[in-house]
Order: sequence, then structure tokens, then C-alpha cells
Amino acid sequence: MNHNRPSNQADAAAKPMPVPRGKLTANAPLAPLVWFKSGGAADWLFEPADLDDLRTFLARLDPKVPVMALGLGSNLIVRDGGVPGVVVRLGKAFAAVERYDETTLSCGGGASGILVSSTARAAGIAGLEFLRSIPGTVGGFCRMNGGAYGREVKDIFVDCDVVLHTGELIHVPLADMAYRYRHSALPEGAIVVAARFRGYEGDPAAIQAEMDRIAAAREASQPLRSKTGGSTFKNPAPELSGGGKAWELVDQAGCRGMMFGGAQVSEKHTNFLINTGEATSEEIEALGEMVRDKVRRTSGVDLQWEIQRVGRP
Repeated sequence: MNHNRPSNQADAAAKPMPVPRGKLTANAPLAPLVWFKSGGAADWLFEPADLDDLRTFLARLDPKVPVMALGLGSNLIVRDGGVPGVVVRLGKAFAAVERYDETTLSCGGGASGILVSSTARAAGIAGLEFLRSIPGTVGGFCRMNGGAYGREVKDIFVDCDVVLHTGELIHVPLADMAYRYRHSALPEGAIVVAARFRGYEGDPAAIQAEMDRIAAAREASQPLRSKTGGSTFKNPAPELSGGGKAWELVDQAGCRGMMFGGAQVSEKHTNFLINTGEATSEEIEALGEMVRDKVRRTSGVDLQWEIQRVGRP
């Protein structure tokens, strides 16, 4: 374990870092942990041993040091200058998924959508199949109201357990999440460590068939074999776009296949950006801004980023 202060942590407070039971790494490269495979290092990467370790570490951490949770890194651009402060990555201790009652699952914040949907199928709980298609973790789903194929997390969400920057553990019910499209009211630095999702009784075979249908549709329409970040832009409100989806507006603006450096707009799905090889995060983000500009000029619609962009330029 490396407890030495990293050289690029210029804006962190002078207090020494707390010593956790889990793994704390200075100057930890984040590119291998995100889908785009680009970007700089975290000042500190913390992988807590368990919930108590996470809470104790954050309680002892200088409140001036920023904290960010990292899931599977699927909907994220880590800028080339790296991420200041502490990046928290939840491991196996936070990845359990268990039946809570007849139609509800209790899910760790680090559990994947595939694990949640598969556990729901085995338990005969329908309505969670769409999570099979979202490449992320429960914590990210809750924070961003993740959704696909006509369903969103708000449709299945019961409540969640959240650790604040202070180390305090709080319980947040649906009513307090203030969910809207790809947004929740969770504060910066808050880490979702567990959540309850509720579906309805279903036949495991029918649930599997729906999961297979979603998986096939995703395979057919999305560049899953590429270094990408998922849906780049939020679908605009119908009254602003005439009902057009983000990918349609990008396509109509003539951006299909457009490149900047090593970054490219996917030929297969125009709301996906791709790292064709050694693209920098700067190139990927710049391409996204070029697309936004072209869409704005051709349709008048101001596309908003869905992908989170974090860190120093």
C-alpha cells in the first residue's frame, strides 16, 4: 500500500491521508478501469475492505479533499489531467444481491446490472430485465436514474443506503431522490452502498426470454466490441426536438463516422463515441463538442451530455 503523497495532488489539503484496512493507491491510473481506456490518474484510488472501512476512512479524511465514486467506468470520460482527491471503487464486499421479499431484491452498490437481473430471474421477479442492458453498477444506476428499453431505475427503486463525504450513513427513500431523466438529488461525494429494487412476480422462463430479447437488440444496434462510453447525449425533450432522439439529430447533422484524432462517432450508433485506438480523453470530449455544435447549427437543438466528464483537462 502506498501512503506517500502523489506529486500531482497540488490542490489537496496538507493533512496526511487516513490509513484504511482496504487498498489505498497513490497516482492510480484510471484508464484501465474505464470503458474508453483513456484519461489520467486518480490522486488516490481507495478500494474499501467493507462498509465500516469506507465510513471510517471518509470520517477521517480532510473535508477539503474531493471524493468521487467509480463503478464500471462505462459512462465516463476521465480527463487527461487526472482526478483530484479520492476515487472510491467498491469491490466484492459491496457486490452481493439477495432476495429481500417476494418481489424485492437487496443489492450492493458495487453489483452489476447483469448480476441484479440474473438474480431477479432466478427469484421469479420480473420488471428488472432492462438492467441487463446497462453496463454499470447499482450505485451508478441510482445516482443517474439509469434506464433503457422503456424503463428507468425510478420505476423499480424503493430506497438506498448512502455514505456521505463525512462518513455518515443515511437512508434515502424514493421520495427524496427527486428523480428526473438521468438525474437524482444525491449530493456530490455521496456513495451509494446498497439499494432495494422492487419488481413483480413473473415466470423465470419469460424473464429470461425478455433478457435475451434486450441483449440481442443491444448487440444489433450498439458498438459493444469498441472502446466506448455508452450513450453520449441525453435524448432531448420532444417539444424541443420534434420527437427526434439524440442519435437521429446527430445523424441528420452529418456526423456519422466523423473523426477527431483517434476519436470517432460510431458508424453503428451515432449516439456513441469510440476510441479507435490511442485517442486521448481531450480528443473524445472535443469530438463530442464538435457534434453538439453541428447539431445546434442544423436543428437548433442544444444536446446535453449524458456521459459524465470528470477531472482536470
